[in-house]
Amino acid sequence: MTERTPSSRSHGLAGTDTRRGWQSLRLAFWVLLAVPAWFMIRSFAQGETLAMDLLHPTGETALRLMVLAMLAGPLAEIFGFRGLLRPWLAVRRNLGVAAFGYAALHLAFYVIDMGAFGPMLDELTLPAIWTGWLSFIALLAAASISSNAMVRRLGRRWKPIQRIVYAAVLLGALHWWLLDRDYVPALIHLAPLLLAWCARFAMRARRSTSPEERPA
Repeated sequence: MTERTPSSRSHGLAGTDTRRGWQSLRLAFWVLLAVPAWFMIRSFAQGETLAMDLLHPTGETALRLMVLAMLAGPLAEIFGFRGLLRPWLAVRRNLGVAAFGYAALHLAFYVIDMGAFGPMLDELTLPAIWTGWLSFIALLAAASISSNAMVRRLGRRWKPIQRIVYAAVLLGALHWWLLDRDYVPALIHLAPLLLAWCARFAMRARRSTSPEERPA
């Protein structure tokens, strides 16, 4: 039987402390993400705010979190895995799941505001409405496979399936644009992600046509 040396025990304790530290930070991060939702729900429960007045805040927060979750990847590819990008990449799945949570809260307030399923069905043919539903469904699909267990279970299939979030964020922005009949607010929120995608595409294109690979 192999006896563990004091050095190996100290390394094991250090690893355990590191994992506990990350778990504590993640828990604190989840609490931080939940704070706006808590205030919204409390305001509604106390009768201070109507459900219709909470549709914009919940929807906007969902889109912002989607953008934050998706922005880390292209930025890391452009600038490298350094600085704040490391912890940002570590929590991007948390940001995505939180985005789904706010989208679900947005849907809940929409159902409350409408008061019945009949009027909701009547609105379903409107582009401003069905784009929101499609965005929510895509986000639900992405959130359902966001756990570590699902990542391990799906293996290489996980990343292609997870790309459905691209549809979710674009449909969410379109939903906002059509509802407001003003593209500016939605475009401002989406602009950082669009710019990062364009920069990543340009960098990949430049690499594929580098001098050593360019035909004579």
